[in-house]
Amino acid sequence: MKKIIFGAPFIGDEEINEVVDTLKSGWIGTGPKCFRFEKNFAKYVGAKYALAVNSCTAALHLGLLVSNIGPGDEVITTPLTFAATVNVIKHVGARPILADIELKTLNINPNLIEAKITPKTKAIIPVHFGGLPCDMDKIKKIAKKYNLIIIEDAAHAVGAKYKGKKIGSFGNLTCFSFYANKNITTGEGGMITTNDEKIAEKIKILRLHGLSTDAWKRYESKKLILSEIIYPGYKYNMTDIQASLGLHQLNKINKFLKTREAYAKIYDNVFSKLDYLRLQYRPSDIQKNRHALHLYVLILDLSKFKFARNKIIEKLNTQGIGAAIHYKAIHLHPFYKKDLSYHIGDFPVSEKVSKATISLPLTPKMSGSDAQYVARTTEKVLQSCLK
Repeated sequence: MKKIIFGAPFIGDEEINEVVDTLKSGWIGTGPKCFRFEKNFAKYVGAKYALAVNSCTAALHLGLLVSNIGPGDEVITTPLTFAATVNVIKHVGARPILADIELKTLNINPNLIEAKITPKTKAIIPVHFGGLPCDMDKIKKIAKKYNLIIIEDAAHAVGAKYKGKKIGSFGNLTCFSFYANKNITTGEGGMITTNDEKIAEKIKILRLHGLSTDAWKRYESKKLILSEIIYPGYKYNMTDIQASLGLHQLNKINKFLKTREAYAKIYDNVFSKLDYLRLQYRPSDIQKNRHALHLYVLILDLSKFKFARNKIIEKLNTQGIGAAIHYKAIHLHPFYKKDLSYHIGDFPVSEKVSKATISLPLTPKMSGSDAQYVARTTEKVLQSCLK
């Protein structure tokens, strides 16, 4: 039986040849290909600056650091996200404050944010869940009113658009992921974009031990340059091997997005007709508002099923469909349940979704027949699990 892997990357000869070229060049650390990737990515999303790092987690951490967020501060975000979004808030000594999501979008409910703001609130981290942009107009209005920083978690949202602009320049900073299963991949990797030159310069230094000059600049210079520690920085830099993948993945992003959209339509033709589940909202005017379709999520009406969601996923796996869960709500994890002192019932929409979502495979690595198989087989499995 063929196994349709969740999030399988599509790597072509262009990426492979570029990696080989990098290996043969003798320069495999941070160098010219990283800088080229940064330049191309900034141009793609419409930001002035893009800084490559080794993960979206690193990008989020640096975003908080350069925003001077630390002990005693509070940062508002969503319960329905990967743990990294909240972990980095803890890493800088701040306190995560959660605001529930909208059932329609699965994004943070902007109408609930203001009630969470205190004199300690310093920032909002909106997460563009699955690749659907948050309501940035409302969030920016709140941020302006209370003088808050916006750090966008766009791990899912490479290629997404909001009101005609690509995600990447709405907040003070935007953080992207190039993990293996993301819309474009460098294996592991991330990018942070900003329009603020001073912030960009500080990120450049912080991402590489706090050094005033990186190795490539020292190598290129005809004069001896001695690096100095400007800040106690981190080992968060991307390598040219990773950037070699990123350069060509970025060139293919539009093709990748169109493929995702084509397969999503195949899924829509089946799942939009079923009365025992709902789908995440997806805008129809993709020239202005575009869902990046990192995830295609089914939200089950569990009252109509005789099995819990996890059992249904196990049944899908036996049919070769690599379904996944996004996510267990943050406040339900053992550490955060204790640390944040939240309780079951505090975020009812996130809790409901957390128990009921199934993410189906959706990647350009798949074929059209794979998508048809996933749609038909998933429907059969779901039908067999109904009461």
